[in-house]
Amino acid sequence: MKPLFASLGVIASALTCVLSGCGRQPERPAPGSLPAASVTVTTVTLKPRPAWEEVVGTVRAKSRTVIEARVSGRIEQMPVALGGRVESGELLVQLNAPEIEAKLQQAQALQLQADADLKRFTALLETAALTRAEFDNAQAHARVAQAAVAEAETRWSYTRIRSPYAGVITRKYADVGDLAAPGKPLLEMEDATALRLEADVPEAVIGRLHPGDKLPVRISSLASELEGVVREIAPAADPNSRTFLVKLDLPPAPGLRPGQFGRVAMVVGETTALRVPVPAVVRRGQMEIVFVAVAGHAQLRLVKTGARVGAEIEVVSGVNAGEQVVTANPATLQDGQPLTFQP
Repeated sequence: MKPLFASLGVIASALTCVLSGCGRQPERPAPGSLPAASVTVTTVTLKPRPAWEEVVGTVRAKSRTVIEARVSGRIEQMPVALGGRVESGELLVQLNAPEIEAKLQQAQALQLQADADLKRFTALLETAALTRAEFDNAQAHARVAQAAVAEAETRWSYTRIRSPYAGVITRKYADVGDLAAPGKPLLEMEDATALRLEADVPEAVIGRLHPGDKLPVRISSLASELEGVVREIAPAADPNSRTFLVKLDLPPAPGLRPGQFGRVAMVVGETTALRVPVPAVVRRGQMEIVFVAVAGHAQLRLVKTGARVGAEIEVVSGVNAGEQVVTANPATLQDGQPLTFQP
C-alpha cells in the first residue's frame, strides 16, 4: 500500500504546484511607481452630423436595346455570341426573305422599262412626234418606278439588322433557322460603358432629393466608394411599394458591371453625437478603450464607437461630454498612470 500512498502524494503535490503557478508571477506595478507620461488631450464634444439612410439598388446600363425584325423572314446568319462586344453598324442578324428580294427585282425591272420609255419619248418630243401631255405621262411613270425601287430597297435593307451603337450582347432570344417577325425579340444589347444605379426610394426620403445631387454609392464588389449623380426621379410612386424610382449616373470604375448590387446613402435629417479624434480609440482584440484624464492620471474606459466622420469617430457610450481623452499614443498608457500635459 505504501507505493500507492506515495503516488497519491506526488499527484497532490503536482496539483498544488499547478494551482499556485509553481512560482511567483510578476506583479503589476503600483500606480505610484509608474512614470509620468507626457500627453496631449482633447475635450469630448457633442457635434451634429447629417443622418443617412441607405437604399439598395441595381447597376444597369443607360442604353438597353431589344433588337427586333421589321420584316418577316428566316434567320440565315447571326454572327454574334452571348456576351460578345459589337461595334456600331456591325451585322447582327441576316434574314432570308425571298419575297422581298423578288419585289425588289420587279421594281428594278419596271424602272428600267420606265427609263427607256422616257428616253425614247424625249427624242420624240424634240421632233414633235408626240404631244407634251404624253411626254409628261412618261416622265411621271419614270418617277413612280424610281420611288418603287427606293421602297423595295428599303424593305430589303431590313433583312440585314445592324447594331445601333457599340455595346455587348446580353441576351439571345433566337438563333439561325428561327423565323423572325415584326415585334418578336431577337437580341438584347447594352452599352456597358455608361452605367447608372436604379434604386427604389421611400416616400419619406424622396422630398430631399433633387436632380444633380451627388450621393455616395457603395458597390459590394468594389473596394472604393463611388459618387453617384441623381439624373432622374420618377414623378409618381409605385402603388404597391410606395417607393419612387431614382436613377443615378455612375462614373467609370474597374469591375463595375450591369446587374451588380449597390447601396446609395441619402440624407434624412440631422443628429448629434459625442465625437473624439480617431487616434484616441485603442482597439485590443474585441474591446475598444480610451484613456480619460482624471485628476492628473489616466483612467481606462471601455467605449462603444459608432460612425466615423472624417478624422473623428462617434462614441456611443463610455465617456461624457466635457471629459478629456488622451490623443497622443494612448496605447502606451496604463490605467492610473500619472500624466503631464503638453500645450
